[in-house]
This record gives sequence, C-alpha cells and structure tokens, in this order.
Amino acid sequence: NNPLFVRNFSQQYPDLKYHYIAHTACDAIEERVSPGGSNANEPYVGLLYAMEDMAVYGYMTNTRIKFIVVITVPQSPIRDADMKPIFRRIHSAYIGLVSNPFHELDTNRPINSSMFSTMIEQIATAVGTPTA
Repeated sequence: NNPLFVRNFSQQYPDLKYHYIAHTACDAIEERVSPGGSNANEPYVGLLYAMEDMAVYGYMTNTRIKFIVVITVPQSPIRDADMKPIFRRIHSAYIGLVSNPFHELDTNRPINSSMFSTMIEQIATAVGTPTA
C-alpha cells in the first residue's frame, strides 16, 4: 500500500491530504476485494467513501495495483458508468508505462515519468479536472 503516483489538480487541499486519502482508500479496496467477495474478479471497485466535499473511487488490477480517483462531489451523483472509462484510461496509461522496456519498474519508489504524468493530466482534463 505504497502510493506510486499522487497528482493534485486542486489548490484547495495540500498534497499531504491526498497521501492520507490514498492510504485509507488502499485499505478500503483491500477490504472490498477480499477472497470470496462479491466483486473479486471485477477491477472496478466503485465508490469507496465520501469525505467532506470529495468522493473517493477505487480500481484494482489483476496484479493488485490500485488506482484511486478523488473528485469533488458534484451536484448530481456520478454513475459507475462514468467512472469505469476513466479508470480504464488510467490503467492503459499504466500499462504503457510498465511495458516500456526503458522504464525501470520499482514498486517501492514513486513513478517519475513525465510521459505518464502528461497522460494522467490529459485524462483529468478530458473529464473535467478531478481533484486528485
């Protein structure tokens, strides 16, 4: 449960808050995808919890890499059908990163790739700038 990439698109909260959210969300994902759970084979975990004016969503790959998206709660609820494509795009960006033979994969250190960061920024811009 070591955050590999945290990107804050909001000036409202400090980055440290998102590190806390990432750690608690990783624990929430682990609880939901425990063996024998109802969605053990589905990578999209869904809404993990709401906190203040934010909603935290989760996704876990077959290799147990967890993606967490934190968004500002809008006036109308966000449907799972809207969140799943976002996570698929993030997952594709991650696959592109780890498939690069020149990228040195180290799950104990944060991702330091300008290309990956740019791809995440493009995804965030396309969906209306999520919070993290």
